[in-house]
Amino acid sequence: MRVLIQRVKSASINTNTQVIEHIGKGILLFTGFTQTDTTDIVDKIVSKILKLRIFEDEDHKTNLSVNDVSADILSVSQFTLYANLKGYNRPSFTSCLEYNEASELFTYFNNKLKESSLNVKCGIFGSDILVNIVNDGPFTIILDSLSI
Repeated sequence: MRVLIQRVKSASINTNTQVIEHIGKGILLFTGFTQTDTTDIVDKIVSKILKLRIFEDEDHKTNLSVNDVSADILSVSQFTLYANLKGYNRPSFTSCLEYNEASELFTYFNNKLKESSLNVKCGIFGSDILVNIVNDGPFTIILDSLSI
């Protein structure tokens, strides 16, 4: 499982004609799954995200978590995080988890985030959307299940 985490001042996901979801200060999560991912891995990743200290305290040190600042979360599925470019110019996505299984894990992931009582908004799995981001920092982290 890979999650690209961006600290944002605001973010929204849109179709060509309307806003689907919007958040204020918080984090935008782009989430991808691979064949070895399980609910246990999702649980570990969610725990790490909720404890990740990426917001500034009164001394401008990144000591505060999303829980500490009651930040919003916008979660978007992003299978391209598992693009393989080794030996290719065109990305290969053979390491991505199969669509139905990935959809189930994405739903599980979002439900676990919602247990935090934070304002969690979710994209529609597999949909073609526009993402608008006001990146804060910029502050971007890649969290990979192999590194936790």
